[in-house]
Amino acid sequence: MIVEPKVRGFICTTAHPAGCAQNVRDQVEYVKGQPAIEGGPRKVLVIGASTGYGLASRITAAFGGTAAHTLGVFFERAAAGKRTATAGWYNTVAFEKAADEVGLYAKSINGDAFSDEIKQKTIELIKNDWEGEVDLVVYSLASPRRIDPKTGETYSSVLKPIGHAFKNKTVDMNTGVVSDIAIEAASEEEMEQTVKVMGGEDWALWIDALMKAGVLADQVKTVAYSYVGPELTYPIYRSGTIGRAKEHLEKTAHDLDKKLKAKGGCAFISVNKALVTQASSAIPVVPLYISLLYKVMKAKGTHEGCIEQMYRLFHDFLYAKKGTTVDEAGRIRLDDWEMQQDVQHPVADLWKKVTTDTMDQLSDLKGCRKDFYKLFGFEVPGVSYAEEVDIECSIPSIKEVTAPE
Repeated sequence: MIVEPKVRGFICTTAHPAGCAQNVRDQVEYVKGQPAIEGGPRKVLVIGASTGYGLASRITAAFGGTAAHTLGVFFERAAAGKRTATAGWYNTVAFEKAADEVGLYAKSINGDAFSDEIKQKTIELIKNDWEGEVDLVVYSLASPRRIDPKTGETYSSVLKPIGHAFKNKTVDMNTGVVSDIAIEAASEEEMEQTVKVMGGEDWALWIDALMKAGVLADQVKTVAYSYVGPELTYPIYRSGTIGRAKEHLEKTAHDLDKKLKAKGGCAFISVNKALVTQASSAIPVVPLYISLLYKVMKAKGTHEGCIEQMYRLFHDFLYAKKGTTVDEAGRIRLDDWEMQQDVQHPVADLWKKVTTDTMDQLSDLKGCRKDFYKLFGFEVPGVSYAEEVDIECSIPSIKEVTAPE
């Protein structure tokens, strides 16, 4: 069938298999074209491996020079009837194909990564295939809700300020209309639930389960991803409910680092750059900031996407010969180029001036839209969208499909 994008708000309900496959191939070729990551990981577990930073981490580990075996965990949906699969499903099909072509081990588990069942299934596969040799655990899970595996309670996250209402301007990425937005402050319960979903509790449960099962290698590393951002987004991000969750994630990193030191291991938070993702598109104010940031960083030649960021994380930080450089809070700062004053000052100036009428001139909204569509396999160079494609395809390593409706 011919597949076209169908967008509702900040969600695209269709995905293009050929476009997703080309996206994956492009990322693989990028990594293969960079200097090898010496001393890189050999056996890598990526929790949240099918899109964005998680997918880029998996690609970097596999094709970055050490030919790492990778196991990916995610929650995606196969095609059904005329309904396409999710982009993450198609991405994984393409990744496993690319890995198989060069003889790399690549297996995937599809299901609720928050559950004890999927943790145990992952551990069993590691024991059977890797003899307990996981030397890198990447935690890149993003979800609006989480079911507590112990209590069965469902928690939902919210994107709200804390303490007082927040007013600022934002942009509709579909129309380019700049408008004022007002967001009420979160309740105490909403704050707690957001921390339960987006904080570090599940990351800690994964590491504890892996340690208890004895499947972590000596000198194992684990990393989770976060974001800080500029002061203009603080009320809705860093000082809001998401920021509260990220604080918990960072505290978890310190706790895990102490725990892993017994095995010579370590735990890190990587503060990454602002990029167009499904998650960032849903946060008020942030899409406008990103469109201005893209304009400035592209002009300076310092703009990076997910794959460039993850290659730099592995090559320049996690496996750097000089060791891992961190900030005063112990975090890796991959947002270093974004947060430079010669970037932030121009962005702040543009923020004051930008309106609906000047959006095209002052921002890179077109580039942001293109990145959004590329998340789902659309607007990818080299793909003919006028041709029919087969939307049904299986992930080679997955025999049983357990996926959300």
